[in-house]
Amino acid sequence: MRILHLADIHLGGGLAHGRLNPLTGYNTRFEDFVQALERCIDHALSEAVDLVLFGGDAFPTATPEPMVQEAFARQFMRLAQAQIPVVFLVGNHDQYNRGGGGASLNIYTTLQVPGFVVGSTLTTHRVTTPAGVVQVVTLPWLHRSSFLTKEATRGLTLAEVDQLLLDRLRVALEAEARQLDPTLPAVLVAHVMVETATWGVERNLAVGRGFTVPVDLLARSEFAYVALGHVHRHQILHQDPPVVYPGSIERVDFSEEKEDKGFMQVEIKDGQTQCQFIPLPARAFRTIRVDCTTGDPVARILHQLSRTPVDGAVVRVLYQVQAQQTERLDLSAVHQALVPAFSYQLIPQVASQLAQPRLPGLGEGSTSDPLQALGQYLDSQDHLKTLKADLITCAQGLLHDEDLVPAQLRLL
Repeated sequence: MRILHLADIHLGGGLAHGRLNPLTGYNTRFEDFVQALERCIDHALSEAVDLVLFGGDAFPTATPEPMVQEAFARQFMRLAQAQIPVVFLVGNHDQYNRGGGGASLNIYTTLQVPGFVVGSTLTTHRVTTPAGVVQVVTLPWLHRSSFLTKEATRGLTLAEVDQLLLDRLRVALEAEARQLDPTLPAVLVAHVMVETATWGVERNLAVGRGFTVPVDLLARSEFAYVALGHVHRHQILHQDPPVVYPGSIERVDFSEEKEDKGFMQVEIKDGQTQCQFIPLPARAFRTIRVDCTTGDPVARILHQLSRTPVDGAVVRVLYQVQAQQTERLDLSAVHQALVPAFSYQLIPQVASQLAQPRLPGLGEGSTSDPLQALGQYLDSQDHLKTLKADLITCAQGLLHDEDLVPAQLRLL
């Protein structure tokens, strides 16, 4: 059985680095994302895969614009027309109302598109493919409220709540695994943050609102393959069975500058699983840092540009200058040198500003908790001192709201 596994399409995201294409009326970065998805579908069709697994986060929000939904549907309908089944998993960005109000992908369940399955709950689906029936266990993005009530967690610490949640999730997965037919192949599709994974841009995309799971919770012998979504960096966390993040299919921003983008091609045969990462020609991002505090700033920037390929790339030039240099700096030659770039930014960093000291106690290695750090900051701002008590009270409330505060802050 041949499977294509992709995730984190985020169609409609990352538009800040694009511009309007006058020929199509679309943002040029939107066109990049559509093209990346099109290449994934092209591969599925050319390789005649038996099943496509999508690991979640179709769009950057649960309410994508009609144009974005149409572009997404147009590509996946090519699979329906080729009678290649698809399992769509619901990710955190696909959910309305913190997981309690449905998901943007549920439209495919309502429309009953032949061969399309939407995994919006922890359950097992028997999917008929050209190579036979496969059992697909879906584990969508879960919020603590999915498994726990306020009464069950009353008086518990955050660590105790997460342990209780993992215990209940382990029991639920065990129940699904026990009812699997051992004569049929089975895979798990999960949109989760695994403890041993390397974080990427997800840290800034509300990843902390959920919880992390140990890899052994997922790497069960009943599964021939574990298809993950949520982390944008491709990585294989376990070998037998393979537990794999394919990563996102396009770069969202500069935090993914050095990450390869692509999808997984998986083959399950005679109880053995082989998987291969298929890279995609994602849009290049280039960061160019230049110290212009001495010598001719323009000459220094142009020299660095001559050593860096910028054609077709999203480029940012971070150049350090002295305050007195900024007024008389003529960057017209730099703008001209950057014409071949897809888009670019020139970002000055004034040396005097870069050298400003941190507030005492807020530097790297500080052991202050968030409230102490906030208090120190407010004390340093004369116009905020009168609001300090109210702001501290609000911050305390936020730190006790598990759905609003990143887990890494609540653990401090």
